[in-house]
Amino acid sequence: MKSSVITFPGSNCDRDMDVALTKFGFKNKMVWHNDQELPKSDLIVLPGGFSYGDYLRCGSMASKSKIMNSVINFAKSGGLVMGICNGFQILVEAGLVPGVLLRNKYLQFICKNVHVKVDNKENTFFKNLDKKVLEFHIAHNEGNYFCTNDQLKEIEDNNQVAIYYCDQNGNTNDQINPNGSIKNIAGIFNKEKNVLGMMPHPERMIDESLSGEDGSIFFKNLLNNIK
Repeated sequence: MKSSVITFPGSNCDRDMDVALTKFGFKNKMVWHNDQELPKSDLIVLPGGFSYGDYLRCGSMASKSKIMNSVINFAKSGGLVMGICNGFQILVEAGLVPGVLLRNKYLQFICKNVHVKVDNKENTFFKNLDKKVLEFHIAHNEGNYFCTNDQLKEIEDNNQVAIYYCDQNGNTNDQINPNGSIKNIAGIFNKEKNVLGMMPHPERMIDESLSGEDGSIFFKNLLNNIK
């Protein structure tokens, strides 16, 4: 299976994502944001980081990069696109997933491990996943997911919530919500479920001796679902 990771000025998790994808069997290519054409790919990843120094709004300038026209066309044709952290912010700014990402509730940068509950397995990203609660890592200043009440109703009606922040037992409440996201939402899909945006970093949890292996579970499952 072939994947492509887009590198923007200020990306800092692009190499981590490349390592993760390659480790679990993807043939990955790194693509510069100023390129206009994507290589043939089964999966496109927008990685974490601080594209363009987060000027204007996080992800806003990156969403106008030349490569994004190809990413948007790829997504609209049914191709799999995943945006992690800053990549999620870019997806929002590009209009590929609904809502916005605001400053964290307590206006502080957050860097820690969190648990997330997988809410929807009727998609390529989480289908056949053995675990319902995963431990990932977050590192962001603007991860507070927000949308209007009408948008929230549509998102829930279409089963577009991918993952929720939760405790290790899968319980969701305000106390374990790290950034103030509405309804503890940590990741969402587009309506067709081929575009996933999420704040937690699975690529940081791929080594049991260094961090954890729930990211390994995620990537192995994703590769098997694409085959």
